[in-house]
This record gives sequence, structure tokens and C-alpha cells, in this order.
Amino acid sequence: VQLQASGGGLVQAGGSLRLSCAASTRTFSGYTAAWFRQAPGKEREFVAAIRYPGSRVYADSVKGRFTMSKDNAKKTTYLQMDSLRPEDTAVYYCTADRSIIMSSIPDENQWDYWGQGTQVTVSS
Repeated sequence: VQLQASGGGLVQAGGSLRLSCAASTRTFSGYTAAWFRQAPGKEREFVAAIRYPGSRVYADSVKGRFTMSKDNAKKTTYLQMDSLRPEDTAVYYCTADRSIIMSSIPDENQWDYWGQGTQVTVSS
């Protein structure tokens, strides 16, 4: 499975961006998908996930500001990021897995497929 992330850019604090992640597999509807991010000098961290068949999980740091969605017909996931803060600056990665369990979702080592990352920079 190949994943292609896009939509990053430079935005002022308080602004919005929408990231997209296009998948190559026809069976994407059966996958759990997620977004992680990695800020300079920090470890990659979990941001949000949509579990098959549809429940959402968010990191506490983005709850109420970020919304993840999944369009199975387009084989694409989205991360709508509102009220952005300078601390949201990072490279954002999309990921997917067909069989990941709930407790493993925040662990980057448990995911099978990764996109290439897209840079998000929030200026103060």
C-alpha cells in the first residue's frame, strides 16, 4: 500500500489547513488510518486516527481543533486543522494498517504503511 500525503504549508497562528492522504489500495475501506507528526528535535507523536469501521481517536493536544475524516470511495483521509498554534509546527505523516488493535494505535512502530510526510509551519 502506498500513501501520498499533501496539503502542508505555512500558516499564521489561528489559521487552518487541511491535509490529505491518498492511498493506492482498493480495499482502503477496511483499513484503520492515522496521522502522526514530528517536530524538530522531537520524537514522532500520534495525532489522530480513524479505526475501521469508523470511530475516531485524537491526541489530547489536538482535541477540539483537529478533525480527521476518511472518504473510502476516494481512498483518502483528511486532517482538518483549525486554530493552529506554533507548537503544531511539524512534519505530518499519514499511516494505515489493516489489523492494528486499539491499544497499539498511538505506537508508531505498530503501523505497517507510511506516507512521505508533509511540512506544516505555524508562525506566531
